[in-house]
Formats: sequence, C-alpha cells, structure tokens
Amino acid sequence: MTMTHEATTRRLLSLAVSAFVVLAAEPLYLLVDTAVIGHLGAVPLAGLGVAGAVMAVLTIIGTFVEYGTTGRAARWFGAGRPDAAVNEGVQASWLAVVIGVVIVALGEAFAGPMTSLLAGGSGPTQHAAESWFRIAVIGMPGVLLVLAGNGWMRGVQRTREPVRIVLIANVLSAVASPLLVYSAGLGLEGSAIANVAAQAVGGVLFLRSLRRAAGSLKPDPAIMRAQAVVGRDLIVRAAAFQVAFLSAAGVAARMGTAQIAAHQIGLQLWEFTALLLDSFAIAAQSLVGAALGGDDAAAARRLAWQVARWGMYAGVGFAAVYAAGWTLIPRAFTSSPAVLGQAHVLWPWFVAMLPAAGVVFALDGVLIGAGDVAFLRTITVVAAVAAFAPLNVAALRWHWGIGGVWAGLSAFIAVRLVGMVARTRRGKWIVLGVAA
Repeated sequence: MTMTHEATTRRLLSLAVSAFVVLAAEPLYLLVDTAVIGHLGAVPLAGLGVAGAVMAVLTIIGTFVEYGTTGRAARWFGAGRPDAAVNEGVQASWLAVVIGVVIVALGEAFAGPMTSLLAGGSGPTQHAAESWFRIAVIGMPGVLLVLAGNGWMRGVQRTREPVRIVLIANVLSAVASPLLVYSAGLGLEGSAIANVAAQAVGGVLFLRSLRRAAGSLKPDPAIMRAQAVVGRDLIVRAAAFQVAFLSAAGVAARMGTAQIAAHQIGLQLWEFTALLLDSFAIAAQSLVGAALGGDDAAAARRLAWQVARWGMYAGVGFAAVYAAGWTLIPRAFTSSPAVLGQAHVLWPWFVAMLPAAGVVFALDGVLIGAGDVAFLRTITVVAAVAAFAPLNVAALRWHWGIGGVWAGLSAFIAVRLVGMVARTRRGKWIVLGVAA
C-alpha cells in the first residue's frame, strides 16, 4: 500500500484533524459540565473534581483497547486484510465490555474508600464525590467501547465516523446535563446520569458500525490475549505519566497556594496543547502500522521522520504563541498578583519544552504503531524515576520553587526525546508483516 509523498501528507493531516476533534470533544464537554456544577456551590464542584480524578485513573486501565488496537488493526489494513483489521476491533470490543463490567463491580465495591482517600476523609466533599461516582462508573463499559471503536476505525483510516459519533454523544451530554441538574432538580447526580447516557449512546453507535463492518462478532481468545500483552506495557507507561504529573502537583501544593494555582494554569495549558500534539501521534500510529503491515520499511521510516517534523513544527508554533502571550495569557486565568508572579516563573520552562514535546508525542505514535510498546514503557519509567523524580524532590528539599518542579517536567520530556530519537534512528522498531 504505497502512497506518494503528497498523498501521505494529506492522509496524515486528515487523520490528525480527525483525532484532534475526537480528543478535544471530551475536555470541552468537561468544561461545560464543570461550569454547570460550579453554580451548585463549592461542595458539589469539589465532589466532581474528586470523583472525576478517580474515573480518570480507572480509565487508564482500559486505554490499551484504543491505542493497542490502532497499531494492530493498521498492520492488517496495510497488508490488504481489512477483514482481519476490523476483527481486531471486534476482539477489543469484547475486552472493553469485560473490563468495563469488572471496573463497575470494583468501583461500586470500593467507591467509599477511593473517594475518601482523595477527599482526605469522610465529609461533605467525599459524600458528593461518592454519589456522583457510583452513578458515573456504570458508564465505564460505554467509555471503553468508544475507546475500542476509535482504535479500530483509526487503524482502517476511517476518519469521519469517529468524529460524528463522539460529537453526537458529547453534545447529548452537554444538553442533558443542565436539564437534569437544574430543570429536573437532580443536582450533582443529574450530571452523572447525563454522562452515563452519553457513554451508552457512544458505545452503541460504535457497536452498530462494528456490526456493519465485521464478518463475525465471535470472540477470539488468542487475539484478545495478544491485545492484553500490548495493554500491559501501555498501562505501565500511562501509570508513569500519572505518577509524574500527580507528584508534581503534590510538590507544588506544598510550596504554597500561589504555586499550586500557577501550576494548575500551566498544567491546563499543557493538557490543551497536548491535544494537538497527540493528534499527530495518533495519525502516526495508523500510517506507520499500515506501512509495516504492507512490508514497506522505507515508507515507515520516512513517515516516522515526517510526523516528527510536523510535531516539531506544531510545538514551535505553540511555543511562539505562549512566549508572545506570557503576560496576557496567565491573566485570562487569574488576577492574583502572587499567582501571576509564580506563573511567570514556570513560563520559560513550559515554553522551552514544547518543541521537544512535539517530537516526543509524534515518535510516541510511531513506536506504538510499530508495536514497540515495551521500549516505550521502559523509557517512560526511566524518565520518571531517573530524571523527573530527583529534580522534583530537590525542588522541595532545597526550595527551588515552582521553577524546579517544571525543570523536572522538562527533564522528563528531554530524557524521552533522547531515547526515542535514538530508538527511531536505529530502526529496531521496524518489524515487517502483521505479526509485530
């Protein structure tokens, strides 16, 4: 499946735009939901924050049904076997249902202890969080079905359908949330019900598309075991990310109110920026997987550096915007002089790491598409333990301030950049055929 350079670029940008819309839909909905709940008062909003954090951690367990499925499906697609590519989606969907049901059972059993741990004990915030979480966790099978659906559709390069389904589900939830919270008088629980309804709709729509595309919906334990092996390494990698960013927030919080507030501003801007950068990674997963499945090593290598350049260009563009707006952008989030001062301390680190982050995100997608997830697991853990953790602890111990915390996050990116560029250059990730 060989394409010209121009066709490849068009396909790369098409996949990236589709991925960006899908990635951006959920955070935009969360902003709407947060605004709706925020008008109920501080306690419901705090409860939503605690419960949402628990849901985010649980979702990590199932993310491999998305990222792991894209690379495997893309290899079959590149080999001219779209039936086998769609079958990867069938098996991922079975895993999504099974894992989702297990998470629901465990979530209901441990809802109290988990929300109590994050809320700092029993109290109004913990009770609000538990009430929201017990309803919202019921939608976890739907969440994972949506992830699995996105995974196999990206693998076969279907760009429009995932966007349509995700937008339908999120618009439904955004409309239903204020109606249930205020008009129906359900309060915080109304938000959770809207979430579950949207997740169910999204899951059903992806299943309907899968049923139309698949020759059979029969489970295949061998394929599911292979997907689970990929998932193991992706879960460890995702856990390393969470540990790094959660511990950064913990250290910033111990430095003072202004520091953690400024850190939150920087973190939200980082997460928003990561959406676009990650969209190139997702495009790389699909295209590189297809090239390797089609036994085209040269195309895979060319795509790897092409997507890395696009990622770098995007990172440089964002860095230029944030550098130019270093006085204005923080003021959109706060008017506190103390918080603004701390935001200006972290700003140079935030801006400087964006070009490198663009390359890291892109090569991350290349190596996931190639199935080289064991290396990604290792380099991410090494970066977290050997680079980020020492600087983070030192920032607290020797009073380096919020700049020290962001220096640690920059080191986390830098170590991954060096490791991933070296790995890509050596070409050990290039394994041709469908059995990666």
